[in-house]
Amino acid sequence: MAQEMEVAPMSELTPGTVIGAGRYAVGNANGELFAVTRRCRHLYADLANGRVDKDGCLVCPWHGSKYDVKTGRMVRGPQGIFAKIPGLDAATIALTRVLPLGRGEVTVRGGTVYVK
Repeated sequence: MAQEMEVAPMSELTPGTVIGAGRYAVGNANGELFAVTRRCRHLYADLANGRVDKDGCLVCPWHGSKYDVKTGRMVRGPQGIFAKIPGLDAATIALTRVLPLGRGEVTVRGGTVYVK
């Protein structure tokens, strides 16, 4: 059974915020809390340093890959110079259909956010 970990007070997880908690990037996407494993499938950037965009997706801080926080699947591959490498975008996105980011269970008790 997975152990529960304290993340932060709910007041610190305002919409658009992402915080690292152990193996998870925990955030608030348009009012909904989420937890996904914190390493990008592209070059393993720490997704806890990412941001939530207007669509509620988690965006990698290094190369702009976007993840659906509900499924863990990549919905847009690497951007910038990495987007120009033939096959990388499609291959990376396809990988997340088979191996999406892991997802944790987020709960709030007494004004504090927890993940397991």
